[in-house]
Amino acid sequence: MKKYITIFLITLLSCNQLVNNNNEYKIQAQVWTQNSAEYRALCYQAFNAAKINLDLFFLNKKEFDKPLAIITDVDETVLDNSPYDGKLILNNISYNRESWVFWGNLEKAEAIPGSLEFLHYASEKNVEIFYISNRYAEQLEATVNNLEKLGFPDAKKSNVLLRNDSRSKSERRKSVYDKYKVIMLIGDNLADFNDEFEIKLSEERTNYTDELSNDFGTRLIVLPNPNYGDWESNGIYEGMNYNNLQKDSARKAKIKSY
Repeated sequence: MKKYITIFLITLLSCNQLVNNNNEYKIQAQVWTQNSAEYRALCYQAFNAAKINLDLFFLNKKEFDKPLAIITDVDETVLDNSPYDGKLILNNISYNRESWVFWGNLEKAEAIPGSLEFLHYASEKNVEIFYISNRYAEQLEATVNNLEKLGFPDAKKSNVLLRNDSRSKSERRKSVYDKYKVIMLIGDNLADFNDEFEIKLSEERTNYTDELSNDFGTRLIVLPNPNYGDWESNGIYEGMNYNNLQKDSARKAKIKSY
């Protein structure tokens, strides 16, 4: 009997730790992002591919009847917010609007490797740069300031489009498409590219990605982000609002073995 009570208590303790510990599972991804040369290499690779395809397929084309533009996401695409995620992990707290806005107001995010060089190159070739982000509207000034401090081109309020009521980027993208020929989209989340990725869940996201395989690395440039994103919320958790214990179970259920 004593043996079973001990096992029960250990199990209960483990469950309590899962419920109360929000971020333990994120540590490996965070350490990899902030410390691995491989992460930096993937970022450089993405922007090198973007430059090659900009030169090959889009510059000096006579058939375009509108000025050229590139749409890029901001967070984890051109600005590195991993120190914010690091603070969440070390303090064992979850993302919340107040702390996120506070971090943004510090204007301390650094440039993602390769992003500044590529966007400068595109800008010098008369390509307008638009930054479409799901940062809150109240963060506009701080976001512009952060981009401007780092020297990003077109870092001005007219070109930095943040969210108001909806997380969907559809209308903001359309406002750019109406006036420009958008030749490339850059992001760390597939929802940065089109509406379908904003609504598809789990296996649907994978299947749709396969359908667009020829666009990745050419017209659609993806940056690595193992820390957060729709790959987790709409993929692993399939759009469900799980607690920590349920999230842990969902993650393990997605692991493939033999």
